[in-house]
Amino acid sequence: MKKLEVIFAHERLIEVNNLLHKHRIGGMSFYLIRGRGSTKDETISPGRGLERKVPEFLIKTKVEVVTTDETASRIIDDILKVMSTGSNRRGKIFVYDVVEAYDFKNKDSGDAAL
Repeated sequence: MKKLEVIFAHERLIEVNNLLHKHRIGGMSFYLIRGRGSTKDETISPGRGLERKVPEFLIKTKVEVVTTDETASRIIDDILKVMSTGSNRRGKIFVYDVVEAYDFKNKDSGDAAL
């Protein structure tokens, strides 16, 4: 099993949610987070000689999902494809191995708990 953490611009949440539905992912968690990346502040020129800096700590969304190994690779490919288009293409995917999972209700474990 794999745990995917996907960090991206909040306005893309619906796209990610639809993509996870397409792969029949039953559950996900998401959080609004603040952070900064490795890029430098960008200057915005709204006109008439004014300049502003983009805030260093931007609001992003982090989605967490646990899935089977084979589904994880398909989800990663689709997220990379979808997120590489549009105006805001910044983000990251982190992949972790999940040793075991348990379901409280039916006491299933492993892939069956998903």
